[in-house]
Amino acid sequence: MAFQKRDALLFLDTDVFWQSTCPKASFYFLKDENMKNKMKKLALTALTAAIFLVVFEERAYPTASTHIWAPSTDTQDYGTGHITADVYIPVNKNADGSEANTITNTGLTFGILPFTKFRAEVGLDYKTGYGDLDSYPIYFNAKVAIPEDAYSPYFPGIAVGLYDIGTQPNQTNFNIIYGKAAKTIKVKDLSLGRFSMGYFWGNRDLLLDGDGNKDNRGVLAAWERTMTEISDKLWICVEYQGTRSGYGSTNLGCSWQLTKSTSILAGYEFYNNLNFADTI
Repeated sequence: MAFQKRDALLFLDTDVFWQSTCPKASFYFLKDENMKNKMKKLALTALTAAIFLVVFEERAYPTASTHIWAPSTDTQDYGTGHITADVYIPVNKNADGSEANTITNTGLTFGILPFTKFRAEVGLDYKTGYGDLDSYPIYFNAKVAIPEDAYSPYFPGIAVGLYDIGTQPNQTNFNIIYGKAAKTIKVKDLSLGRFSMGYFWGNRDLLLDGDGNKDNRGVLAAWERTMTEISDKLWICVEYQGTRSGYGSTNLGCSWQLTKSTSILAGYEFYNNLNFADTI
């Protein structure tokens, strides 16, 4: 079965430190008559996240392992992690008039290496909204990385990883493998932002274009910047993931940091395959 598209997001994002693991809760506030049951589960997630925030905010750690959609060169710090509870919402119908799926994703990713110049994280996701694939909802991910400036002021951040490693052969084993490098560019004291570039490969039998042909590899690119001229709390990003499979899209997003451990991020996705509805 070909990969069904994911959708963009609007969420509240929380990073908190907790002993050897650091939950990062992402919870959503939506208005959709077809999502009442899902909202009950999300409300419980939000309550749990709020408790974490109140108790552990003073020891918060930042940084998720993606930009808006695609993986970044960032990893969770050793002994920290993030719990994710996402809802991805289509803004209209697909080109053929069919309803686009609403996707939910709950997961945990955490840092596992105590080194400053070589880092790693592992995690899993529980996804629903893919029809028959919901019978196999578990997907795994992992990443190793060298942070930016680890060995010199000119050294880029480098990451190699994999994600959406499913448990059912020929159905959910999308098996995305990627490599990516990133560097923050400055002109004197002015930051031009961080530029990322990479490449990915996936399961050729599942990553298909709109005509059913294999389209399982492509470019990863992103630009991101904290808009310090306006506020240190404002972050913006533009990113791209190649192919006309369900993974391919151009994404725009921004976030506002409410506290050290809480931020709101809004994103919009333009799919490379025009048969898919854009999402927000």
